[in-house]
This record gives sequence, C-alpha cells and structure tokens, in this order.
Amino acid sequence: MTTTASSAPESPAVQRTVSLASLPLELQLDDAVEAACAKDLAFIEERLLLGQSVLVECDKELTLHLLVALRARLRRMHAGGAKGVPRLQFVDGRGGPDDPPAGQLTRMINQLGNAVRGATERTVVVMPHLDILVTTHTGLTLEAREAIPLLYENPDVCLLAFRDPSFDVPKVLLGVFSARREIVGIAREALPRLITQREAKALSSTSFDPFRLYTFCSGLNPVRCRRLFADLARRSEAVPGRDHHGAVYAELRKHTVGDGVELPNVDLELDIGGYEEVKATIRSELIELVHRRDQVTSVADVTAIEELLPRGVIFYGPPGTGKTYFAKAIATALSATVIVVSGPELKSKWVGESEENLRRIFRQARQAAPAVIVFDEIDAFAHARGTYQGSGVEHSMVNQLLTEMDGFRKNEMVFVVGTTNMLESVDPALLRPGRFEFLIEVPGPTADDRQAICRLYNERHQLGLTDTLIDHIVKTTEGYADTVNGLPYAGDHLAAAFRALKRLRLRTGQTTFVAEDIDRALQRKQRRPVQLSSHEEHVIAVHEAGHAVLSMVLPGARRPEKVAIAQDRDGALGYVLRAARARPYATTATELRAELCVGLGGMEAERLVLGDVSIGAYGDLQHATALARAMVGGHGMDAEHGPRVVLDDEQVSEQLSQDRRARLDVAVDAMLLVEQQRARRLLDEHRALHAALVDLLLEKKILDTAALATLRAVPVQTKTPEANHG
Repeated sequence: MTTTASSAPESPAVQRTVSLASLPLELQLDDAVEAACAKDLAFIEERLLLGQSVLVECDKELTLHLLVALRARLRRMHAGGAKGVPRLQFVDGRGGPDDPPAGQLTRMINQLGNAVRGATERTVVVMPHLDILVTTHTGLTLEAREAIPLLYENPDVCLLAFRDPSFDVPKVLLGVFSARREIVGIAREALPRLITQREAKALSSTSFDPFRLYTFCSGLNPVRCRRLFADLARRSEAVPGRDHHGAVYAELRKHTVGDGVELPNVDLELDIGGYEEVKATIRSELIELVHRRDQVTSVADVTAIEELLPRGVIFYGPPGTGKTYFAKAIATALSATVIVVSGPELKSKWVGESEENLRRIFRQARQAAPAVIVFDEIDAFAHARGTYQGSGVEHSMVNQLLTEMDGFRKNEMVFVVGTTNMLESVDPALLRPGRFEFLIEVPGPTADDRQAICRLYNERHQLGLTDTLIDHIVKTTEGYADTVNGLPYAGDHLAAAFRALKRLRLRTGQTTFVAEDIDRALQRKQRRPVQLSSHEEHVIAVHEAGHAVLSMVLPGARRPEKVAIAQDRDGALGYVLRAARARPYATTATELRAELCVGLGGMEAERLVLGDVSIGAYGDLQHATALARAMVGGHGMDAEHGPRVVLDDEQVSEQLSQDRRARLDVAVDAMLLVEQQRARRLLDEHRALHAALVDLLLEKKILDTAALATLRAVPVQTKTPEANHG
C-alpha cells in the first residue's frame, strides 16, 4: 500500500527538487513496480486484450512482480464488469502433489502442450521462464526442439512470455510474438514514487532531488532500486546544512557497477600530460555541461541542457596517443563506468549474433549508467557502407549501432566513444551531428606535450631525472618511432621508456641516469651489436660528419644536436640528430633545398675524402629523391617546370602527357644535381671543420650539443641556386 501526501501540479517553471512531504510514507514492492512500469504494463495489457502474443524482455527478478501487477489489473477490470477479460494460465513447471516425479523443464513442456492444445478463447498462456526452457547459443536444446513446434501448433493461442536479456533465445521463436517490449531501467518522473520520506532524509533534510539520484539508478529496474533505497533507511538522517549526497551517491555507485564493467580512476589533469587543446574541448563541451546540469534548479533548465549533451565522441589519431585513456578520463569526471569493446571482437560468423552483441553492450551500459561505451577500433566494423569486402555483417552492425544510439532516453547518462586510427574509413552516417557529434584528433605529441608527459612519469616513478635529461628525451623522440610505417613517438613510447628506467633502478640500485640510459630505454628492438672494423668506423664517421658540417654551415638547415657513429634504435650504424624546425607549417623552398643538400652531404663527403662512395647513402638518396619529387610535382617549387602539380587522387599517367612526365623527371634530376654540387663545394670549403669532426667522432663515438659547440663554424652565406641551373 502506498501512502502519499498531496502535491501541487507541475508547471513549466517547476523546480527540480520536490518536498519530502510529497514522497510516500510507506512503500510496498509491488506498488513500486506498478508505479515505475505503468506504461509497460499498459502496453502489455492492451496487446493481450487484442489477442496478440507478447514477449517481454526484462531482468529475471522483475518478472514475478510484473505478473502480479498485471494480474491485479485484469482482476480490477473483471470486478468492474468489463467483458472479455482474459484469464491467465501459467506454464512454469511447478508440479502438484499428485503429479508424477519429473524435472521442471519436462513439466513445462507437458504444461505447454496441454495449454496450447486445450486453449480456449480469452485465455492467455503465460510463460515466465521461456528463456530457461529454450536458451541456446550454438544450437537448439532438446527442450527447444519440443517447444518450438508446440508454440507454432496453434496460431490462435495468445502467449505472454518473459525473457531475461542475458539468455539467448532462438530467432525462430521471435516470429511467434506479434509484440515485444523491452524494459530497461526506470523513467525519471517515476523516481519520487519509488523512495520513501525516511529514505530520502538520508540524502537531505530539506528536499529530494530526483534528477541527481536518477544519474546513478537510471538503468536499474524498480525491484533493484527498492533494495538499494531500503538500505538508506538504516542510515542516519541528514541534518540541516549537512547533506549526505556525496557519501551516499558514492556508495550507490559501487552497487550499480555490474559485472564486465570498470569504474575507472583516471584524472584528466593529473594523469594525462600535455594535450591542452584536447582537454579544453572535453571540459567545455561535455564535462562542464554535465556539471552545469547538476547545478541548475529548474526542470526546464535541466531539460534544455540535456538536449545539448553530445551522445558520442570519436577520438582519432595514430596508435598509442592515449585515445582510450581520454575516454576513461571522461568517465572518471562523470563518475561513470566504462565498457571497452574491441571492434573485431563484436563480429560473429553466426547470423544476427553480431547485432545481438551490440544490443547486449548497450543494455549493459544502460544498466550500469552513468556509463561510457568505448568502441576501440570502431572502423573494424563501422566502415563506410558500400565499401565492405567481407560477408556484409558490418552493414547490419552499423545500422544496429545507429538504432541503439538513436534509442537513448535524453536523460540517460550513456555516452559512446569511438577510437580509430583511420577516421576517413568510418561510415559518414556515424559522423553526422547527433551521433558522434565531436571528432577530436589526438595526434602524436608535440614537444610541449612530450615535456609534460615526461614530467608526469618522472614524478610518478620518482626517478629524479634532471631537466637536461627530460629535454634530451623530448629531442630524441622528435620524428618517427617507426619510420617504415610512419608512426610518431607517442605517450605509450614514453611510458615504456620510463618503466624501463624504473626496472633498471630496481635491478642495479642506480640512483642517477645519463643520456645513454635514456637511449637504451627508448630502444625497443633488441639487436645483436654490430662489430665495426676501424676502416668501417672511419667511412661512417666521414659520412655522418658530412651531414653534420652542412647542417652547421648552410642557411635554412636545421642545426645538429647529436652526431654518433654508434648503432641507433632503427639499426643504422651512424646518425645525426637535428633540431626540430621552429615553424614547420611554413617551411619554405629555401629550407627544403637545404634539406636536400644536407641529405646528399654524406655521400659527397665520402667522395671528397675517400675518393669513393659506400652503400651507406641508400636511405639518404631515397629521402632526397622523394623530397625533390614532392617539391617539383607536389608544391610547384621549380620555376621552369611551373605551378602544375600532380594530384594525390590520380595516377601520374592519367594527369600528365608522356612529354610532361619526362620534363618532371628532368626537373627532379636537375634539382638533385644542383644540391649535390652545392654539397660538394661547401664541404670542400670546410675541409678543416670536416676533418676535425671526423677525428672527434672516432675518439668519442657520440657527440652532444656541447661537444659540437666547440666546432661551430660561421654559416656561409651562399645564394640558393635555381633548379634549372644544373
């Protein structure tokens, strides 16, 4: 029995809080189910009165209470003189005292056969445990093989069956039911009828805020809600000025975290270094908006903000940049659970099972709301439709994902985050506003980002690295970690390096580190050390010194910060580490010509000093040829060839005539030849500097900025030659 005090009718300007006096004094569980599921019960009742079979999908613990409420409704109709009110005939496997011994499933089959074959008009056959009787995953059970023909035997029979969503039911059974009803969670407007005055006083002494509480129980069925709320009655009542919201909500949050979900603890500011632009977008467009919703006082304001909340965000960028970590930070800020789903794992070879996997994920998230669903590698199944190469299941999965995202209640706190390395391959239907509303790039970290990430891990692991060593890491990780695949250094690489340093300290007790320790920590590929002869070392020293000298003296070239004739992380036997370009987005033709000249300096140094060239220039020549072709055919930087460029989306043969392709090759060759001659001339002018650098390299093996500073030469002011002067 529910006892409530009267309350004034709501108006457009109604406040979000309600008075404690308007809440029930006492509350029976069946009354709570009736209040929370009134619309669902009305739907079921209406369909049964029309003679339609209904399948109800709900938590198993809710089934009995729904049947009690439905039976009470039908009895009231019958007592009121209504005609044609059906009676309920249960198929639940319960045996009578005179029934022969048998298992419950066997009795259910027998009861079902009798009910179907002896069904009379205005009788509803009720199956509370249809899921248990026919549950299957890869094939039909023996009971299912008997039940399915029975259910199809009499097309006039009216059925009411219940299925827990966690059970698999054969698809063939769904055709028996002309109506289906899924009951997940509760409506927010029903919440004041599900909590008593005494329970609400554990939260606040003045009023009850259903909007705040709903955030943590929107996905629970009314039976589970009542179990949680009943525990509030055993808590001490809040006193004026000392509400218990925080502690109680934290306790509720623990009880609403279901199996298979995670309650993360990732602080957006403290646990993620750098990426200030990404953080600012997350804060302003989502987190602050949700917090604002919790602060406004009127229902109209809450509704207005909920209309603005995005339902989905896609983080895109190269691997290892922390896209999933950002999703967990969002969940932490919202006190939300996280369900991380791998895109490839959702796909199944069984027809319909991939879509069912998606439905299960969304249902699980709604039950554990507030929740963040993270689809890692979303492009694995959400390809642009029409581009599939597989069985076509991806098409159905995209449609199902769109359906699930469009089916959210606006006040449910369920957010969807997709991560991808290839945004261009994601279906455009997902990218439109209203679904994945924000597309946030998480690129490879800049120097400032890497600086912040290094300081974060330095403090977390208590390594005590100096600013000089941190700067060394930042400079060393400029560029690509994987040059073959074009992958930049990311947060994952830095995290692995700091873990390696921590392991080194634990093994050796080493308290301070040097640059060589950093370099070894960054080296992930373990190779057998290459033993060089003195002649090989001399050739490599001449080669690398050629690059270094030109980068010292040539205007527009990036200055060397480290030169070595030791094996690097990629296996090269020598290298020159140069400073990052200060303004990379406005690189000029002069600077690119300087890059060409420096790149050809190693081979020309060998030719000048040794009178011959080695195979060590292979990579240099590849890079120089690609750069020269990009300058001529992509950037229009050759005066004679003109501004005509080769477009990326077409083949060269389709755009250019045979004569023009030949002229393009001539222009590229001329540009390379001019820079080769310039490299030779500059190296000849700075023979003494080159010789000193070679000797120092052979002695030290590795030269840092300080060592190079002793050899600095004044850059030669030479006019950059035109490409057609070759």
